[in-house]
Amino acid sequence: MKTAFALVRGTLAWGLICILVAGLIPQKSAAKPGKVVLVQKSQGMPFQVEQMASGLGVPWGMAFLNRSEIIFTQRSGRIGILDLDKGRILLLKGDFPRVKRGGQGGMLDVAVPNDYRAGDWIYFTYSKDVGGKGATTLARAKRKGDRLQDWRDLLVTRSATDKRIHFGSRIAFDGMGHVYFTVGDRGVRPNAQDLSTHAGSVLRVNLDGTVPEDNPFLTTPGVLPEIYSFGHRNPQGIVFDTSSKRLWAIEHGPRGGDEINRILPGRNYGWPVISYGKEYWGPVQVGEGTHKKGMEQPLKIYDPSIAPGSLLLYRGNAFPGWQGNLISGALKLEHLNRLAVDAQGKIGPEERLLQDLELRIRALVQSPEGWVYFSSDSGGIFRLRPVN
Repeated sequence: MKTAFALVRGTLAWGLICILVAGLIPQKSAAKPGKVVLVQKSQGMPFQVEQMASGLGVPWGMAFLNRSEIIFTQRSGRIGILDLDKGRILLLKGDFPRVKRGGQGGMLDVAVPNDYRAGDWIYFTYSKDVGGKGATTLARAKRKGDRLQDWRDLLVTRSATDKRIHFGSRIAFDGMGHVYFTVGDRGVRPNAQDLSTHAGSVLRVNLDGTVPEDNPFLTTPGVLPEIYSFGHRNPQGIVFDTSSKRLWAIEHGPRGGDEINRILPGRNYGWPVISYGKEYWGPVQVGEGTHKKGMEQPLKIYDPSIAPGSLLLYRGNAFPGWQGNLISGALKLEHLNRLAVDAQGKIGPEERLLQDLELRIRALVQSPEGWVYFSSDSGGIFRLRPVN
């Protein structure tokens, strides 16, 4: 009996020691499960879609700050953090500006470089009030706890109009000290061919907002030096592939004619002189046709328009069959659009996923695990991951 009591006492003591030690060793927590809303397959691989948050207005941009925190923007002007471990939303305070809300304008994209660490700069685009008009603006700030600090506008673009459409605006980094961001034509078509305005362009600046010395129009008289490419209608997706050094963009056409382009320095992508889209008021070709010397051809055309809201280059391990694919969220046709891309950059077959959800898919971001998170205009944030 005495021996048995000693054994029990020893077992309890060892258990207590284990509990105390476990409290001292950092434990790796798994993200809190979400509500499964859909199960599908892609290339024979089953995956599930889980809803992680709801009621967020229009979550326009998202970026991972670490394995468990997503920073997101709301077009209404707020910025928040989704804690995946706790399933909680933290709305950030701070000195970030009021946005010029209305139509397609507001707080837009958020992005961080691949080597981001806590306390580094976080980059944003938003529509800024400039004399009562809206101008797409690139800014950056630092996050400390529940606050954003040191907000700085890096480039208030010369794109202000009184239109409430075509602000762009997505952000990409090349890992070489440069940030790219897109600006739509701001509802004034000739802007895209006018190099004295930033509208209708892909812009490239250094991380501090200064102009790189190798920008294509740096020394060209009458051209804004931040312009990297022009002739764009409303690019709402951009991504830099650090493996192939390719810069990709996807943009809205008018009625038909959404485009995917490989962006090259100094090139003219044609809008509104050439287009594969039709006028909204009738079955009439926009511009002068589909081809013109000195203007680039798209690598992919969507007709009818899917209305792309984002672009992701997949480089994760969770979906091996998606490696190197381009994935975009479709707003009008409400699906996730996947395109195969070969080693030479040629675009291959297309797959349309998640159509049964009937969601306007806005932002896309890849997690460290290789899962895909997306937001919807109905206010949700969702996670797409393989079925275990």
